[in-house]
Amino acid sequence: MATITAIAPQTNADVQEAVCANPQLVVRGGGTKSALLAADTDAATLDMRQLTGMIEYAPGEFVFTARAGTTLQEVAATLAEHGQYLPFDPPLVEQGATLGGTIAAGLSGSGRHRYGGLRDFLIGVRFVDGQGRLVRGGGKVVKNAAGFDLPKLMVGSIGRLGVIVEASFKVFPQPPAFATLRAPQPSLDAALTTMARLNGSTFDIEALDLLIEEGGSVLYIRQGGLATTLGARQESLRAWLGGGEALPEADEAAFWAGSRSIGWVPAGWALVKTPVTLTAIPVLEQVLAAGGAQRRYIGGGALAWIAWPGDLTQLDAYLTQLQLSGLVLRGAATWPFVGTRSGASLAARVKRVLDPDNRFPIL
Repeated sequence: MATITAIAPQTNADVQEAVCANPQLVVRGGGTKSALLAADTDAATLDMRQLTGMIEYAPGEFVFTARAGTTLQEVAATLAEHGQYLPFDPPLVEQGATLGGTIAAGLSGSGRHRYGGLRDFLIGVRFVDGQGRLVRGGGKVVKNAAGFDLPKLMVGSIGRLGVIVEASFKVFPQPPAFATLRAPQPSLDAALTTMARLNGSTFDIEALDLLIEEGGSVLYIRQGGLATTLGARQESLRAWLGGGEALPEADEAAFWAGSRSIGWVPAGWALVKTPVTLTAIPVLEQVLAAGGAQRRYIGGGALAWIAWPGDLTQLDAYLTQLQLSGLVLRGAATWPFVGTRSGASLAARVKRVLDPDNRFPIL
């Protein structure tokens, strides 16, 4: 059996040297998305957890730059000292996810509903390509958007185009308080209709998630702002909905923490991220329910988290039939993609430029 080489770079130059010295590499961050680490046993593992720390942070400009191995927990703590946060609500913070791994997997949480996802806040990136070159795209300030948008290219690249070593983000002030309404719906169709109405409403909503619970379809609607105004805003929303109950403060925080940790996924089940639309959810629901999956629809119905209990071959067939794509984050998978891949040909062409010798896993 081949011995897996582990390399732990501490500088950008170390990463460049490792890329040039190894014919095959797999990039590892915090290890929270195990399915993305599957590769040939002859590949060396590039462990990025020592390439860590904030490089620049300008609270007055609402921007920061950090090394890729920096944990989201460290970033969140630093931003919180100045009343700021990452509005795209990245998942797996407490589990040790890193900034670079989050970018590479393209992960955003329920908070993406109001302000957008990770790609809307990433303004600059530096990465080492398959030829050992240190490449920079974007910048460290918001008003810097000339040329090819390399930062967006690295979102969802899952370590197959290059090794992210630094990233720059814009951030927002964090609301001082939150409140959530739990609104059971009479049916899935009713839930989707309400979500569509809320998506087009004037309510300021931080998160809008649909959960399929034992009793049926339930909406969780989060608002943020001054504690002195939240009560009245919740009452206005409740009146508009025609019902709903406020989660107690402790339960409110715990619910969204559980959502970010994805702790609801049973042990040993696969976890798949699938972009969806409100119109696609009813048909997807039929096949997921038949397959015994657990699922949540977040971001106002823009993304499905799917916990799949069995062989991913069947889920792959379902998603392909529905013309949907999926990224496997956890589970027994030798290939991280299921369903269709509409951008596969473009990604392959980009990879040939950035990684002509296929040092990183195929894309």
